[in-house]
Amino acid sequence: MAYYSRVLSKDADFPSADELARLIHDKHPDFRLTVESGDEDEWESLLLSGIDEVEVAVLERNPVFDGSTGQDEVADFTEDIQDCKPESGVEWLSDYLAEVKTVYAFQHLQGADTEEGGNALHALRSALWERGDAIIQADGEGFTNEDGYHIVWQFSDSVSGPWNMGVYKDDLWHHFKMDLGDPEHRAAFLEGEVPEDLTGVQVHRARD
Repeated sequence: MAYYSRVLSKDADFPSADELARLIHDKHPDFRLTVESGDEDEWESLLLSGIDEVEVAVLERNPVFDGSTGQDEVADFTEDIQDCKPESGVEWLSDYLAEVKTVYAFQHLQGADTEEGGNALHALRSALWERGDAIIQADGEGFTNEDGYHIVWQFSDSVSGPWNMGVYKDDLWHHFKMDLGDPEHRAAFLEGEVPEDLTGVQVHRARD
C-alpha cells in the first residue's frame, strides 16, 4: 500500500513550482523537482527525484472546495479521528480541519527510503509547512499541531521510542517528549494529561 504524508494548510495561496525547485537545488543539489501535471504557476503535481533518476516522491496539490479531492481528504480525516484520543486533541483538530484550504499530499516512493532522498523530501515538506498556518499528517503516525508536536494517537500498539507530543488544555499547548512504548506515558497522553515524570515541558498559548 502506498505511504503518504501531508501538509494541511489554511492558506489557499501556494508557491510556484520554480520556487520549490530552486529550494531543492540549493539545499539538495543531487535532487530535482519537475512538474508532472499542470504548469509552473498552476502546478497540480510535482515529481521529486534524484539526478540518478530514482524517484523519491510525488507531491500533489489538492485545493479544498466543494466536490474536490481535497475536500474528500479532509472529510475522511475528520471522520477517522472521531474515535481517537485524547478528546481535547480531537476537538482542536476537528476545528482546524474545517478551515483547511489546501492539502499537499506526498506519496513516498523508492528513493524516500534512502537517507539522502528522505532528507530532500523532508526539506520540501518543511518548506510548505513553515509557510505558516499548517499542520502535518503522516500515515501510521497521525497529526501534529502547528508547532510540529503530535496531538492524537494513531500509532500502532507496538510502537516505542521517544516522540514529541502535545496536549491541549485550557487554550494552552503543553509540549513534551515522551516514550511511546511507556504504558504510563501512553495512558496519561490518551487522557489528555502530561505524564507526571517528565521534565522540560513547554507551555504555549494556542494560535488564533
